Amino acid sequence: MDLILRALAFVLDSALDVAPIVFFLFAFQLFVMRERIANVKQVLVGFVFVTVGLGLFLVGLEQTLFPLGRLMAQQLTNPDFLYEISGHIGDTLVWQDFYWVYLFAAAIGFSTTLAEPALMAVSIKANSVSGGAIGVWGLRVAVAIGVGVGVSLGCYRIITGLPLQHFIAAGYLVVIVQTMLAPKMIVPLAYDSGGVTTSTVTVPLITALGLGLAEAVPGRSPLLDGFGLVAFASLFPIISVLAYGQLAALRQQRAKSSTCLLYTSPSPRDFKYDLVCRLVLE
Repeated sequence: MDLILRALAFVLDSALDVAPIVFFLFAFQLFVMRERIANVKQVLVGFVFVTVGLGLFLVGLEQTLFPLGRLMAQQLTNPDFLYEISGHIGDTLVWQDFYWVYLFAAAIGFSTTLAEPALMAVSIKANSVSGGAIGVWGLRVAVAIGVGVGVSLGCYRIITGLPLQHFIAAGYLVVIVQTMLAPKMIVPLAYDSGGVTTSTVTVPLITALGLGLAEAVPGRSPLLDGFGLVAFASLFPIISVLAYGQLAALRQQRAKSSTCLLYTSPSPRDFKYDLVCRLVLE
């Protein structure tokens, strides 16, 4: 009974959150666009589904994902478990002894990102717009690798207590350098990839993991150290997708150079990377 009442409370809160969106959409459609809303009943039913779905989703987060994240963090940072796998007896644990935490964080980041609905939608759109040049699975795996590495590195920061800003500043320096070197077509998509991956599936789990880890590691504050994993999960997909674009461009360049004829002198029509060759199709 308590769970049902809690679920109803979450649904009511979701309705209050969705109400301003409904109001502004209807107001703009009626008073600015001055057009009737097509399929009003279908739209209203859709908003009801969204409201109920959000409420039940929040109940699920509170009842399952957040407790599961804290439980896994507590188990993986249990001193008895760490002493057993590290072989230390009575010694002070160091950051290397938490390698199971890093592996678990990378696996959770990778798997949840692959299941992210927003990333699926963006990957399909990118494949369609690029005419197949950007693969659906290639983009999804590239983003998932970035999230896995980022979440794992974020857990390392929580365990060591190092300042968050140092990691973020260094990461964006890498992004700036990659932006200047990567193909221009991939840059906007890479920047958007950092946002679409931190959505309904990934954020609750990694947030629960960060908070649970900060609570379990001695000397760490859940408020100061527990948050920040989402920042890592947003930053590192940009790096991985830019690297994906750079590798794809390198492969394309090598394939092009293997299908050209060598000449003893460059031609004015040659590109700067093909000073002594021209395509056979020329």
